[in-house]
Amino acid sequence: MKHFWIIFLACALVISGTGCNSSVSCPAESRGSKDLMEGIEGNVVFICYDDESARSGYLNFSVGLLQQCCAAENTLLSPLSVYTALSMTAEGARGETGQQMRACLGMPEEGWFWNFNREALKPANAIWFTNDDRFTVNPDFLQTNADRYGAGIYSAPFDASTLRDINRWVEEQTDGMIPEILDEIQPDAVMYLVNALAFEAEWETVYTENQLRERDFHREDEKTCRVEFLHGEESGYLENDIATGFMKYYKGGDYAFVALLPREGMTIEEFVDALDGEMLKTLLDSVEYTMVDTAMPAFEAEYGADLVQSLQEMGMVLAFDPENADFSGLGTSSRGNISINRVIHKTCIRVTSDGTRAAAATVVEPTDAAALVDPERKTVTLDRPFLYMIVDTQAGIPVFLGTLMNPEK
Repeated sequence: MKHFWIIFLACALVISGTGCNSSVSCPAESRGSKDLMEGIEGNVVFICYDDESARSGYLNFSVGLLQQCCAAENTLLSPLSVYTALSMTAEGARGETGQQMRACLGMPEEGWFWNFNREALKPANAIWFTNDDRFTVNPDFLQTNADRYGAGIYSAPFDASTLRDINRWVEEQTDGMIPEILDEIQPDAVMYLVNALAFEAEWETVYTENQLRERDFHREDEKTCRVEFLHGEESGYLENDIATGFMKYYKGGDYAFVALLPREGMTIEEFVDALDGEMLKTLLDSVEYTMVDTAMPAFEAEYGADLVQSLQEMGMVLAFDPENADFSGLGTSSRGNISINRVIHKTCIRVTSDGTRAAAATVVEPTDAAALVDPERKTVTLDRPFLYMIVDTQAGIPVFLGTLMNPEK
């Protein structure tokens, strides 16, 4: 599996702020947000390098976040979306606050970025900051986020119009799959850092009608549900001591659906707890190319959570401490110290016989409150709870990561 990591630098950005560029659309008919980059486009340069330690850090973060969020219901995360939104925020963190954030994310000091410029995945980043006189934004922070993340930047009154603008932007960037990310603008909020991802791809080999058959899915509560299964024949097999699985490619081969079925008698919680970044890396790097008879349910899933407690459990503590957080690189407020109040994450996915649609959005809210062979055939039947991923096959990282406990929900 090839690994390509990309640092992207947007040159020639005049900073009174940064804003719309070729990859980010502005809020339609915005009533309050002022686009600070209207008419200015960055000259993006891509620089590739290999860094296995950066990849390992990202995988550890991905698994750690799933371990914190995994529950008896369906769980679906985009570690890439969360990672990106928090990385943008970490550009303004200083001292121990910044060290904790980078350690939790597994991020090198210089940051880690890779090329998203592929047809199936559409990423976008944006920052809204309050135009209230109490807050002074650091222009270097805005410049860095423009350079490294292509972020659109908006100065806004942080009223109902800003709420509409942010939600409208997320809806547009997720192709309507996430119509709302924020329920209100917090009175103490000084900034919203937003990442959105939209994924849509057709299977490399689409399921035909005679491959669609109903069968039982066995839930962990000992109940069964009868749902439509997609039966196929794949060529990528994964196995270790605690799981078997398969890889099914999307058209073009840049992305693949990966499913991991825990060994018989092992719950999803036990499996996720036993997983770590190194184990996931080994699984993704050691795909056995052999014929696999597969069956998985067609399913839809949604998930939403505030990730603050999960991130605190992972060691990112100071960033949420109103008194001791150090975001002096982000800006200053006359009202008080700046810390992160909420990290809101929403995801959705739809897996059908034709392919997959998925979307994710993450909002960080700082406030100032106090060649194939055919040996023995393998079989993987996902008729009980399983872990699944949408994997960037070039970078070897999961873009989406979830557990399916009940395909009827």
